[in-house]
Amino acid sequence: MNRITFSALCLILVIVVSGCSRKKDTFINRNWHAVNTEFNTLYNGNLALEQGKEQVASSYNENFWEILPVERMQFSEEIVLPGANRNELFRAAEVKATKAIQKHSMLIGGREKNPQIDEAYLLLGKARYYDQRFIPALEAFNYILFKYPAGNTINHAQIWREKTNIRLQNTSLAIKNLKKILKAETLNDQDLADANAMLAQAYINRGSLDSAVVPIKKAAVFTKKDAEKGRYHFIEGQLYNHLQKKDSANFAFEKVTELNRKIPREYLIHAELGKLRNFNFSQQDHLGLYEQLKELEDDRENRPFLDKIYFQFAEYYKYLDSISLAANYYNKSLKASSNDTFLQSVNYETLGNIYFENSDYRLAGKYYDSTLTKIPTHTRDYFFIKRKRDNLQEVILFEEIAEKNDSILRLVAMSDEERLNFFSSYTESLKQAAIAEAKKGNIPEQVPIARIPTGPGMPPALEGPNAGSNTFYFYNPVRVANGMRDFLQTWGSRELKDNWRLDSGDAKSFSAEELDDVSSLIIANNPQFDPQTYLEQVPREPRIIDSLAAQRNDAYYRLGLIYKGKFGENELALEKFQALLGFTFEERLVAPSTYYLYQIYLEEGNLSEAEKYKQLVLQNYGDSRYAASIRNPGLAVKLNDEVEDKYLELFRLFEEGNYVEVLEQSEGYLEKYQDEDILPKISLLKAMATGRLFGFEAYKEALLKVATSYPQTESGKKAQELYNTSLPKLANKEFKLTDENNLKLLYTFNKKEEPEALKLKEKIELAMADLGYSKLSTSVDVYATDSIFVVAHKIEDRNKAEGFAELLRINKKYDISKTPVIISSDNYRIVQLHKNLEAYIELKEKQ
Repeated sequence: MNRITFSALCLILVIVVSGCSRKKDTFINRNWHAVNTEFNTLYNGNLALEQGKEQVASSYNENFWEILPVERMQFSEEIVLPGANRNELFRAAEVKATKAIQKHSMLIGGREKNPQIDEAYLLLGKARYYDQRFIPALEAFNYILFKYPAGNTINHAQIWREKTNIRLQNTSLAIKNLKKILKAETLNDQDLADANAMLAQAYINRGSLDSAVVPIKKAAVFTKKDAEKGRYHFIEGQLYNHLQKKDSANFAFEKVTELNRKIPREYLIHAELGKLRNFNFSQQDHLGLYEQLKELEDDRENRPFLDKIYFQFAEYYKYLDSISLAANYYNKSLKASSNDTFLQSVNYETLGNIYFENSDYRLAGKYYDSTLTKIPTHTRDYFFIKRKRDNLQEVILFEEIAEKNDSILRLVAMSDEERLNFFSSYTESLKQAAIAEAKKGNIPEQVPIARIPTGPGMPPALEGPNAGSNTFYFYNPVRVANGMRDFLQTWGSRELKDNWRLDSGDAKSFSAEELDDVSSLIIANNPQFDPQTYLEQVPREPRIIDSLAAQRNDAYYRLGLIYKGKFGENELALEKFQALLGFTFEERLVAPSTYYLYQIYLEEGNLSEAEKYKQLVLQNYGDSRYAASIRNPGLAVKLNDEVEDKYLELFRLFEEGNYVEVLEQSEGYLEKYQDEDILPKISLLKAMATGRLFGFEAYKEALLKVATSYPQTESGKKAQELYNTSLPKLANKEFKLTDENNLKLLYTFNKKEEPEALKLKEKIELAMADLGYSKLSTSVDVYATDSIFVVAHKIEDRNKAEGFAELLRINKKYDISKTPVIISSDNYRIVQLHKNLEAYIELKEKQ
């Protein structure tokens, strides 16, 4: 190395070393730090910021059914822990900005000598903004405005500060400041676009849509970015649509479509669809609309948007009242690949409404169920649809019961030969389908338990005769058939010989003949293809058949009431009531059904039919309240008040412990008031009285009956809750015989001995007062229909209980010769729940 080269290197080294100083305001120092800040730290930071913005934009799922936000950015309400970041790229950008400030800031004499530091603070604020830490972002932008009022980033920082204020919901402040910014003459076109766009967003957030139109139009004019121009014009069209200015909206959408391939295709497609939604059927040719939709559908580039296009087809046919074609296209929209959950929810809800209007409530309920899976649970729409779905629950429940029991009873009514022919035909069709599948290489799988087939015209499933319940392999046809299937799929047809596993043939490849063998073997051992399997499931016991008929009749009656009262579907109500009259002669069902047929025909103006059913009620049920209501139409309100009074009286009896009377009277009310809304409450009260008198098992059965009979009522839901949560806690029958405290003295009496029981209670209360047992209390408790208890409560331990019982026996003033049972509160609870006092006494005697 010569001297000149060495000297040059030393000179450069001196310059570099001296330039690293941030305390000396020299030309070399300023430019050294400025160049390093701009082309190293800030370059990398801005690169990370742009990459992070692209990630945010690409992951953002646009909802074109609402006014788009100006910024393509998903705001998350997720709480991030201190020190954590939503996006590592924004964290990297923030780190670079912080590094630029810490290592290259030249704050000398109160002034910043590095002209790139305001850019660093701007990058810092943007990184925090996109990371949704808006307060720290605001601090960074305010620092620029405070420290660098003459910097070239001042306008940019002002706009970003107002963007942050909008995110912080300081909308009025942001509007005020943005208006001031827009008056500045130093704004470049992009800053003008950004400021106007954010002003429009502020107005949209405040609900002033008419005020947002002008700034969003200006933003579209000033921006140099085609994607932003397309987005702003699309928002303009949406605003005009909300303001009911369809011509202006179409003009804005036309500006979007003119950009064509310069913008993302989603803007283009939604602008086209926006114009089509504004189509005026009264003034424009609807065939032209169809052709435009068809052109969109046929364009291969539009395949990702077929769900939207099919939806628009459905709306087109719905407007033309071609409901079947509309339903077809709503379903096609659902089947198309889509991540637009809002559109899916609209499709499901609209189909639900179509089937609801066609009175197909079961199918409507299924579509409403699907709708609820696509709507956030906290929204108003969710609760609206859920309430609508809940109103259908009873219809769906009773329709299923009616359909199921009807089909079973049709089988019961067939002769043996007819049933055999029916199931032979059904199983033969199953065999042919299974053989066809086997020939394709799909060996039929054995079902665990064969059941009666379901479907239109087919009877529903019934519990089979323990098919598949046998645990021994070769006694169980299900396990044998499944084992055969698995073997054939794995090994194919194998000759029975030694070392059969070592056969070198292709075990898994079947010839046509082998496939026939396989299917024949499977079918021969599969009860699913045997008519006898289903014949054995048809009920034959009169008790079961009568129960099915009773359930069916009740379901028809309930459906008639619901269709008439809740949905106003008189035709459906007529169908159910008339069918019911053909099924049964029970007065409790026939009398009200005949009365409601009279009412329905009267409402429909069919006076001859109304008169027919009126005379049937008066002649056959002249003493009923239905006949009384016909004679005196104003009596209906009084009857409703009467039912409410009856329930209140029943509840009073329950609180007083008159459970036998509650059971007797509630049974009569349930027979008498078949169509009243208060029946579920009476049934629940009856179930609770049943539990008090007959114990846990009877209570369990009674609760289940209420829950299944009235599933959509408050009482039915309460019964289901008690069944699911309370009953398991009450099931324990084991007595606790150690550490007994909080004891009771239990004197048992027959119900007929109630006067003697009350006298004994008075003597015990007198003894408590005389002997200083003021903390004790007494009661008369019902144990069973013919038994009651006189109980002394709150005795601390067994010694005191025995001592008190002895005092009552030997003291001539009280002279209580009856021997009490000493029992703890916990054990007394078990005795009352399970009615097992004898078991407790026997257990204590064995101790």
